Amino acid sequence: MKNFEIYEEMFDKKQYRMLQSEFVEENAADIAQLIENFPIDKAVLVFRILPKNKAADVFADLSSDVQMSITEKLSDKEISFIIEELFLDDAVSFIEEMPANIAKKVLLGAKPETREQINRLLNYPENSAGSIMTMEYVYLKKDMTVQDAFYKIRKNGVDKETIYTCYVIDSKHKLEGVVSVKTLLLAEQDEIVGNIMDDTNIITVKTFEDQEDVAHKVKKYDLLSIPVVDAENKMMGIITIDDIVDVIQEETTEDFEKMAAMAPSEKPYLKTSVFTHAKKRVAWLLFLMLAATVVGFIIEVYEDAIMKMAILVSFIPMLMGTGGNAGAQSSTLIIRGIAVSEIRPGDFLKVVWKELRVSLLVGGALALFNFVRIWLLYGGREGVESGIRLGAVVGGTLLFTVIIAKICGSMLPLLAKKCKIDPAVMAAPLITTMVDASALIVYFAIATALLGL
Repeated sequence: MKNFEIYEEMFDKKQYRMLQSEFVEENAADIAQLIENFPIDKAVLVFRILPKNKAADVFADLSSDVQMSITEKLSDKEISFIIEELFLDDAVSFIEEMPANIAKKVLLGAKPETREQINRLLNYPENSAGSIMTMEYVYLKKDMTVQDAFYKIRKNGVDKETIYTCYVIDSKHKLEGVVSVKTLLLAEQDEIVGNIMDDTNIITVKTFEDQEDVAHKVKKYDLLSIPVVDAENKMMGIITIDDIVDVIQEETTEDFEKMAAMAPSEKPYLKTSVFTHAKKRVAWLLFLMLAATVVGFIIEVYEDAIMKMAILVSFIPMLMGTGGNAGAQSSTLIIRGIAVSEIRPGDFLKVVWKELRVSLLVGGALALFNFVRIWLLYGGREGVESGIRLGAVVGGTLLFTVIIAKICGSMLPLLAKKCKIDPAVMAAPLITTMVDASALIVYFAIATALLGL
């Protein structure tokens, strides 16, 4: 795509016809990115310049804020054209993001049939398969010939979201089979669709199934689209790969935000206000801050031991930091494993047993290294009775801390999944807070025993 400055110059010189001819060759996603960079007044004019066959595709790629701003400036006739040209799933996504007054304006501009279909999709729960499906797909009858099938695809395929996979249904709209265009192309013209369709290995999802589970199925079976059926196996719609990519991006972003102890945000970072950012972060930070006060209570309990051997304090940051990092390693791996369906709650004992062995090796190596380091550095210092005993205290604490951290880091996400809680909630910040308190208790208990404090 040409530089933004070139298009801006063409716009400023009012070379609208030239600009329109340039847009014919450009990709819709690139044009959308260009419009995003313009002030809203310019953005609306640029959008109106677009060739009609590209306007809907560009509109679908715009952010919800720009969509709303453009919609407010468009006439009812222009809105009607866009909503009719958009694929149903894109139209539903757009309306869901809009305020009530804009959504009402858009729906009133749609044809009755389109409005009915949109309202039906809007009634499905958010993040369900029904809420992201489209009803624009090609369906065939099993008694059709291949020639009849291609006639129907040519006649109806232009307005459908995909024609690569066709769905065979009966008179009651129940799904009977699936046939690809490749299979149709390789078959004889007079072959019956029912003879070449796949009716034994149909992968489907239910209308109320979670969108994340849908994404896992599409990934697992390498599908370009997946049919959505109701409880009676009636065909309700399809979900295509472009929507699955959006779901994966949305779910991944949400997991990252939860793992960083933030409430999920639906808007991009730069388009979210400072107040909204602060509101979504402060609650978790307040909770973690209050939880961290437990660490202060533990130090207060062992105040006498610290006064007898003040050097113990110097190792606290290292012990807490190592424990937090060890727990974060395990929790990140387990949460990722759960997200891609590599790990299930039923693998609880296998995971804990593996992390126990890993923690023994890692904790043992760290304990040995610190034992030698402390023995060499502190063994001869005045006020330290025995570098060996101090090294044993720190080394032993490290071993137990790493074990506790890795077991917690692996157990908590699995327990959360079992209890139908998002595993990402049991991420590094929460586990670190728990491990910090455990590390201090173990540290002072070992110090009291070995150093006679």
